[in-house]
Amino acid sequence: MNDELAALLRPELADLSSYVPVDAPGIDVHLDANEAPPHTSPAIRDAVRRAIERVALERYPDARATRLRAQIAARTGAKPEDLLIGTGSDEVIALLATTLARPRPERPQAVVLTPVPTFVMYRVTARAHGLMPVEVPLDQEWDLDVAMMTRAIAMMRPNVVYIASPNNPTGNAMSRERLARILEAASETFVVIDEAYVDYASGSLRNWRDTYKNLGILRTVSKIGLAALRVGWLEADGALVREIDKARQPFNVSATSLEAVATVLEDAWDEVGAHVASVVRERTRVAAAIGEMAGFEVTPSDANFVWVKTPRPAGDVVEALKARGVLVRSFHSLGGRLANQLRITIGTPQENSRLLEALSSCGA
Repeated sequence: MNDELAALLRPELADLSSYVPVDAPGIDVHLDANEAPPHTSPAIRDAVRRAIERVALERYPDARATRLRAQIAARTGAKPEDLLIGTGSDEVIALLATTLARPRPERPQAVVLTPVPTFVMYRVTARAHGLMPVEVPLDQEWDLDVAMMTRAIAMMRPNVVYIASPNNPTGNAMSRERLARILEAASETFVVIDEAYVDYASGSLRNWRDTYKNLGILRTVSKIGLAALRVGWLEADGALVREIDKARQPFNVSATSLEAVATVLEDAWDEVGAHVASVVRERTRVAAAIGEMAGFEVTPSDANFVWVKTPRPAGDVVEALKARGVLVRSFHSLGGRLANQLRITIGTPQENSRLLEALSSCGA
């Protein structure tokens, strides 16, 4: 790249790197990406196939995602006009960074506040859009540190607060009492509770929107076995949704994805629920088995993965698992208390058994 073009780039890009999935040779058990295992019911794939066959390939998608918003509303209780559809929740996060970007009068940049560790795209997207990410560590139980969060809200006056619940990578749902206290402290801020993994948990907090007008709920179908379709959505105040929608690219979600997800919601949602229940059963089995291994500790999970403390450096355990054909996610490069933590996705029963067999020989 010549110097003239380099001079046009945002300086924040120098601190970022492109997302490149791990492609380790010899791996046949992939438990690193929080993808659901393959659906066992043919009804889900049949619903997708029927949907795609109906799509007029020569026509643009429905720019308003009318049918999909109606089906999401029917399944969740949301109002269609309160829904913004994106190409995965990643696009919605980018739209929020684009639209909720006016700095407070006393600040040169708009601030995005998150606990850490959490979903990395909150920080990456904020940086890429010229916003300032502010991160507050979770407490020793991987729950929200209310005192630190409320202090940061008062000092930094963020435009957006993101809280993933259940959280990625720790897997736990945040304490509802603590969430309520943070929502009350952030009354002048848009607070997004990211419920990407809520299907594996005890229930959504979307009904809190009746109490907290500054609350948005972020959802996706990626974690329940439909990651290839790349559909996510925001539920928030309808007036705010209309403003954010002004920055959305026309026809942002493909017609095949719009129709396929709507059809699954309409015709095969019971089968998706059964699949989620099978993952939860496997999560219980895997967590119990790992917890019985010497030196390993498992944080109670509300997601489709488990957060595991290892008895020796997590990087060493990852390499030992790779040698046995199993790939999991490690955060040891971040150091500190993450140096001994693994995130392990729940796969098929056969994959999970392979993991447990390999992990049993990778401890102390």
